[in-house]
Amino acid sequence: MKKNINYVLLGSVIILSLFGLLMVYSASNIWAEYKFNDPFKFVKNQGLFFIVGLFLMNVISKINYQHYQKWAKVFLIGCIVLLILVLIPGIGTVRNGSRSWFGIGSFGIQPSEFTKLALIIFSAKYLTENEKKMSNIKKGVLPLLGLALMIFGLIMLQPDFGTGMILVMTTIGLLFVSGVPFKFFLKIGVAGLIGIVGLIIAAPYRLKRILSFLNPWSDPLGSGFQIIQSLYAIGPGGLLGFGLGNSRQKHFYLPEPQTDFIFSIISEEFGFLGVIIITTFFFIIIYQGFKIAKKANDLFGKYLAFGITFSLAFQCILNLSVVTGLMPITGITLPFVSYGGSSLLITMMGMGILLNISRYER
Repeated sequence: MKKNINYVLLGSVIILSLFGLLMVYSASNIWAEYKFNDPFKFVKNQGLFFIVGLFLMNVISKINYQHYQKWAKVFLIGCIVLLILVLIPGIGTVRNGSRSWFGIGSFGIQPSEFTKLALIIFSAKYLTENEKKMSNIKKGVLPLLGLALMIFGLIMLQPDFGTGMILVMTTIGLLFVSGVPFKFFLKIGVAGLIGIVGLIIAAPYRLKRILSFLNPWSDPLGSGFQIIQSLYAIGPGGLLGFGLGNSRQKHFYLPEPQTDFIFSIISEEFGFLGVIIITTFFFIIIYQGFKIAKKANDLFGKYLAFGITFSLAFQCILNLSVVTGLMPITGITLPFVSYGGSSLLITMMGMGILLNISRYER
């Protein structure tokens, strides 16, 4: 029986997104004025994506989520084709050292963001249809995990380690809730550590990031610069911060503060109290996502809700860990808040699916 959507989730998403628009302007206006002679450049772009995202979230919240099961393969194959096309010079656009974008005027579309959602939908379908095989590692687990690692490899060719990591971690989270034996995750943890070491050896710049994470002051003007400037923003904020618009670090100290490190500016301007409020909203959204997953009317809805929520939770954890110096820089945005149209669109589309699942929960 159809119910009303989860208004707690809906309200939290809208509030965080609107606050994100406010912070994108606050964090970027100095840089946008200098580079584009328009202090509203970034917030106007983000605002357009927010309006489109809000529209899509509303439409998707009214589409029965069970339809996605039929189209799961088509979605995923389409996204894999886009991941291949974006690697071709002349088609894909290089930004910040990564060929991850399709340039459309002043906007950019990142196919790896769409792939995250497509893989979640496909994984939910796979786990639903192969429920009895999941206790068999070879027949049940490895085909799905192998697919995720193949897509991870395509994303690493860009390279985009952060997005690839979220994609793999989300798949592992889904395997965990599907009832795969726990000893498998111990083995995959060891294999993952070996793989990360291999990736570091293959690309020396990743080793620099690791070293700067361990001791950013060893290279304060190079690999450790961003972490140090982030901590300089977070530290002085105190209980209430310097006030909206009064960040010091956005004055060309913290590079592009409207993207991955926007949480540092929030901490500087709103202090510890602002940080608590923002993290509370994220906790509410994640809690509601797991609650919807637990009450889902069928297995496909359950796995779909878990996957969307896992992806959001891992992205939040990675971003907050990076800006506070607990993890090396991965290039991951803060959902709903950071500047990034593709990320905002996909996250709001995922929320639309969650809202629809909530209509049919037990």
